[in-house]
Amino acid sequence: MKAVNFIDHIQDKEANRKIYTHEEVLKKTLQYFQNDELAASTWINKYAMKTEAGEFVERSPDEMHKRMAKEFARKEAEYQEKLHLNGSAAYLSAYGRERKLLTEESIYQLFKKFKYVVPQGSVMSGLGNPYMLSSLSNCVVMPEIHDSYGGIFNTDQQLAQLFKRRCGVGIDLSSLRPTGMKVANAAGSTSGAASFMERFSNTTREVAQNGRRGALMLTMDVAHPDVEQFVTMKQNLSKVTGANVSVRLSDEFMNAVIKDKIYTQRWPIESKNPTITQKIKARELWETIIACAHKTAEPGLIFWDRQHYYSTSSIYPGFKNTSTNPCSEIAMQGGDSCRLMALNLYSFVEAPFTADAKFNYDKFYQITYEAQRLMDDLVDLELESVNRILQKVDKDPEPENIKQIERETWQLLYETGKKGRRTGLGFTALSDTIAALGLKFDTDEAIEKIEKILKVKCKAEFDSSIDLSIERGPFEVFDPEIEKKSEFTEMLSRELPKVYERMMKHGRRNISISTVAPTGTLSMLTQTSSGIEPVFQLSYTRRRKINPETNTKKPDFVDDLGDQWEEFTVYHPKQKVWMKVTGESDLTKSPYYGASAPEIDWLKRLEIQSVVQKYVTHSISSTINLPNDVSVEKVGDIYMQAWQKGLKGITVYRDGSRAGVLITKEEKDKKEEIVERSAPTRPDKLEAEIVRFLNENERWIAVVGLLNGRPYEVFTGKAEDSFYLPKWVEKGWVIKNRTKEGKSRYDFQYMDKEGYRVTIEGLSRSFDQEYWNYAKLISGVLRHGMPLPYVVDLVENLNLYDETINTWKKGVERALKKFIPDGTKAVDHECPDCGDPQGLIYEEGCLKCKSCGHTKCG
Repeated sequence: MKAVNFIDHIQDKEANRKIYTHEEVLKKTLQYFQNDELAASTWINKYAMKTEAGEFVERSPDEMHKRMAKEFARKEAEYQEKLHLNGSAAYLSAYGRERKLLTEESIYQLFKKFKYVVPQGSVMSGLGNPYMLSSLSNCVVMPEIHDSYGGIFNTDQQLAQLFKRRCGVGIDLSSLRPTGMKVANAAGSTSGAASFMERFSNTTREVAQNGRRGALMLTMDVAHPDVEQFVTMKQNLSKVTGANVSVRLSDEFMNAVIKDKIYTQRWPIESKNPTITQKIKARELWETIIACAHKTAEPGLIFWDRQHYYSTSSIYPGFKNTSTNPCSEIAMQGGDSCRLMALNLYSFVEAPFTADAKFNYDKFYQITYEAQRLMDDLVDLELESVNRILQKVDKDPEPENIKQIERETWQLLYETGKKGRRTGLGFTALSDTIAALGLKFDTDEAIEKIEKILKVKCKAEFDSSIDLSIERGPFEVFDPEIEKKSEFTEMLSRELPKVYERMMKHGRRNISISTVAPTGTLSMLTQTSSGIEPVFQLSYTRRRKINPETNTKKPDFVDDLGDQWEEFTVYHPKQKVWMKVTGESDLTKSPYYGASAPEIDWLKRLEIQSVVQKYVTHSISSTINLPNDVSVEKVGDIYMQAWQKGLKGITVYRDGSRAGVLITKEEKDKKEEIVERSAPTRPDKLEAEIVRFLNENERWIAVVGLLNGRPYEVFTGKAEDSFYLPKWVEKGWVIKNRTKEGKSRYDFQYMDKEGYRVTIEGLSRSFDQEYWNYAKLISGVLRHGMPLPYVVDLVENLNLYDETINTWKKGVERALKKFIPDGTKAVDHECPDCGDPQGLIYEEGCLKCKSCGHTKCG
């Protein structure tokens, strides 16, 4: 079936579109990133434009930047055509009156080499891409869930529709009734709000987004009677593996904690006459929350009153915050979305790492002003994307009643996006910027510099949005009287009074403007520190395999198999610049020294975030890294200080804190012993997922039977040796039957596109018999509950005599890794690059080093 070209003004993709090989793209991209393999592989895998068949049509980020610049320039030209300022030009800011118009070339120069303005993931992959029909929004918050099964399933459907268009989503569960309340169905009483966490988590894991899973945030208000069940749910790391969870904490609750008072939970939580109330000891609940955060880094803590009052949007009727996006940097009302861009702060440092280093505030102001203008253009480009999605929905052959929820979801996002024109302009490389200016990140001098930079950013953003309001009109519901209710607007009146006066007179274009989002993969492309975070590690040791026949050097390391390796040091990119500029190799003299993520003074870290938050309309994605042996009391102290400093939220991560589940004192006191377990009884019909992959250019297929979402059995082999299965089939059932002779037989069943069940009989005869026998052995291990990382490790270390079977073994590994929860530590695997013995964790089925960023799939 020929794919539809969803971008009308782009030439037909079949016409004159050159296709590049992976080798051509890799060569060009490595050259672009000056042989930075991590940056090159990140861009190739995540953002390079490809056809539906996976063929490359972009060779390097330079072509991507030109693709995006063309789209933004088109939108600028459209506005310029209908611009009639007349006498209003006199009301523009000083820079607004003298600036040059943005052209395709000038926009490209802002994007080029990721130097100044960096649109984030969804924009890089989707904008101007005729092969991908996706949203340009990075994040969406869902409307409140209607308290009924119909409402829950409605939200579940909305989730699936958003995930398939590359959106991250936030849902608040506080509107669902608590455990034990009566319901008008056969159950008699409800299982409670927290019981539906797993449902939404499973949807997130199931819906693919062009090779990546969805991202979900689940929140619940501390006033809800089920909140303790909610915050403890993920202490079992096999639960809710597809979502982050955060608890909304009110000032009322926090004050009750400080004063050790009784706190009244209720439902509905905002009702003056709640149906149910429940009195608890606030401090006991607080201690439970902190113990969970200490153990597994979840739940995150969101200070909800601060999110509301120190906001330029939540104070508006119809825009009150409901939840946050998956990384908590954007709180929104249900039915709204946000797009993200970042400024590369390091690029504004002149003569970095020298005595003459200085930050160019004038240039920073001008480019920030233009970036906010591009952010407003991006709102319109996203509205176009939503329209194309709606057009596709209209053309889909599904019945109208089936399409209704999908259509209504995107119509709501279109209308809300147009009404508020929300933007999210952030930054990356803050730590590198401070180091380049010769300052240690957690010093008073650095904090003073950070405040000055953020104040200029805030002024430029608001000047730009106010000028856009004069040129294009304010967001629909702008009201100076409502603005006075905002603590952020009150700050503007004190710190930037001229900006405040212009805004109150002329309005602004965007209901909310700025944020600090996580910039993990983005910072790999900019080759800088990430977002607001300090550098995680200044250097690490990497090994490279050598051939003793061609290399006469003495090896630095010989492994158990006799392979020889040389070792070399890999430095943080801007640490390398410092070494080159100064000629120094002693890292103790570096401005980074003593201020990396594990070393930084956490009190100063909170102070930095407080200063940044002062000038940001949304929130900040931020993590404080702590050593493994940090006490529960210290974690509680950090969170309490964060609230007292007026932060909107923060996450504390204790090294190794996601290694297992909470263990009771009784369990600790038990003597170590081997425990025999019985496998759960296999139902006759078992849900299954299809996993397809390549092994040494051969196509392979795995059928993984799932019991309660966990692998229970596995069948795998070469696709050409197996039964025929259409490429679109991703799920089905493995059905256990009996032959006429009474022997067990396994059949595979799936639903075709017209809703008919197709059954393929005899899985056991479809795969090679030897593979089948090994699969039975591995399935037995799975059924008896061996943790998945250990199963993968067991399979990986099987030493099979035949190379063909060893290749099959890799297929089993790949199939099982897909089901390991993100953040789970690998078994007995130190990082091959940096040597961190605890570094490797699983993320999206791949091994990733949390210390140096090394990744390995397969």
